[in-house]
Amino acid sequence: MDRLISCEFNMDTACVELKFADGSMIAIDTIAVENEVADNMYQRSELDWLIYNKPLEYVQLVLLVGDLEGYLRGTPEHRLMD
Repeated sequence: MDRLISCEFNMDTACVELKFADGSMIAIDTIAVENEVADNMYQRSELDWLIYNKPLEYVQLVLLVGDLEGYLRGTPEHRLMD
């Protein structure tokens, strides 16, 4: 994988898709992620907002930080900057 070209939510597949300069792609199944980490409708709503409005930050939490539960609990180290 090379340089990231785009990161966006695809409504048709319900995936956040990352496309790289070398032609490779990663697709994160947002429904599967929500089923694993969200315990209630409020947490699902929070994740949905993140997916639609800040997909790159969502990807960072899923792939790099790996702590969506911490984000949903609202711990200070997981707060996103506007």
